[in-house]
Amino acid sequence: MKQTYLVEARRVKKYFPIKTGLLNRVVGHVKAVDDISFGIRSGETFGLVGESGCGKSTLGRVLLQLQKATDGDILFAGQNIRELDSRDIRRLRQEMQIIFQDPYGSLNPRFLVRDIIGEPLRVHLRASAKEVEERVVELMELVGLDASRRNRYPHEFSGGQRQRIGIARAIALHPRFIVADEAVSALDVSVQSQVLNLLMKLQKELGLTYLFIAHGLNVVRHISDRVGVMYLGKMVEVAPTEELFAHPLHPYTAALLSAIPRPTPHRKQQRIVLQGDVPSPANPPAGCRFHPRCPLAQERCRREEPLLQAVSGERQVACHFPLE
Repeated sequence: MKQTYLVEARRVKKYFPIKTGLLNRVVGHVKAVDDISFGIRSGETFGLVGESGCGKSTLGRVLLQLQKATDGDILFAGQNIRELDSRDIRRLRQEMQIIFQDPYGSLNPRFLVRDIIGEPLRVHLRASAKEVEERVVELMELVGLDASRRNRYPHEFSGGQRQRIGIARAIALHPRFIVADEAVSALDVSVQSQVLNLLMKLQKELGLTYLFIAHGLNVVRHISDRVGVMYLGKMVEVAPTEELFAHPLHPYTAALLSAIPRPTPHRKQQRIVLQGDVPSPANPPAGCRFHPRCPLAQERCRREEPLLQAVSGERQVACHFPLE
């Protein structure tokens, strides 16, 4: 039975040209996202994890058309949005929003909070001043902020409160899909939990669909229905969250999981230490991109690139020799 997705990437690529000299001659490309296909169902949270520089944030921005894909198709509600003109993309902005990593840098420090949250309403809906004011009050209460503080500036709020302001702005237009790009990584652990709980509450109440991008697997476990693991521009494993944590199939996923501290310190934990540095996305290794650091690599891994293939149920892995 064919899956129906709200958001779907089909063989998406995003290459950045490397230029040199006075004539800006192109001498190569950084393959930030390289032939990735996956889908996100309506109402689902899809967690996306991987080391810094693996291309996960770029992928999120490409899905929103904040950056143009080099190749491939991006479907939203069955429509290929890469074929839309600028006017249609502008209308689509109401359906697709983003929550940024830095809760302070993403807010204009010269704007009052009421103006920051109300800006999408004025730009896209051309709402009246009264309508904007009423909606700002509603949104602030919805994300757990005191609406009487709407005439203050961002610096007068804590980091967690600033992120709630960013969330209020993101949901102002009743979107269907939100990319949360490292949305809790800059927050203290206790505040992270509060923001994650808020995101889950809003998802249930508003019917939101999330792409939740994070650096570590320990954060995505709390919020995600399924998880995709990226390495050097490629998706190497996709699985339902609890299946992934119980039995990783890709050696890279197993290494990421082994780095998560256990709540029972008296039990011994075998840490998988990856050797070497992450290769450059401008010159990725031949064959499997993970093979220079993989403790299980064999000759086939050096010669032949593994494809992301279904294993069982909703599990997919790109590995010639998946873990037992």
